[in-house]
Amino acid sequence: MSKPRYAVYYAPAADSALWRFGSAVLGYDALTGEDIPFLVPPGCDPATWPALTEEPRRYGFHATLKAPFELAGGRSEEQLRAFARNYAAGLEGVTLAGLSVAALGSFIALIPSEPGEELQHFAFALVQAFEPFRAPLAEADRERRLRSPLTPAQHAYLEAYGYPYVGDAFRFHMTLTGSLPDERVAPVRQALETASAAALPAGPVRLDRFALFRQDDRKSRFRLLDSYVFG
Repeated sequence: MSKPRYAVYYAPAADSALWRFGSAVLGYDALTGEDIPFLVPPGCDPATWPALTEEPRRYGFHATLKAPFELAGGRSEEQLRAFARNYAAGLEGVTLAGLSVAALGSFIALIPSEPGEELQHFAFALVQAFEPFRAPLAEADRERRLRSPLTPAQHAYLEAYGYPYVGDAFRFHMTLTGSLPDERVAPVRQALETASAAALPAGPVRLDRFALFRQDDRKSRFRLLDSYVFG
């Protein structure tokens, strides 16, 4: 049986329009662990939308900060949660100019409207802070990551942190679909842009918390375990 995995994600407040929107697009509320009615973007087929969002639904609506990991030997969930609480208490928030719907290769996500070095530094510091809790990457997971084309820097990050997209390779994104056929990318992106404009307030987004998610085993969905407000 596989061991539980944990991840440190940005997940907005459960009563926020952003959380409601992202969770409804995926049809899953990671806080309750329950399926919820889909928000199918205008012009998209309700019959096929569940399949288009199947992969991100496993993880819940989030932006990855520290990618999923098993606990290192001698570390417990209680220790991880206590560390997360104390670490969050010493943080200040990061303000994004806004969020925009964009195509990242074959999938659609919400990304910052403008890049910012503050966010990059914040994310990498968090990755490093939680590193003592991460067990070495299993060989099967390492081989899976190596199937993607990686730059030398990304390969070095994989070896050092168990995930290639950290440091200067980090890109904040909140995934809304799985991989789409080429011909579907542009129309689905446009549909989600329309849906987000109707559901989300315009303007800055404050990253004022992070969340600890848990996956009981590799066949389970991730659940939101704790949310930690900064300061």
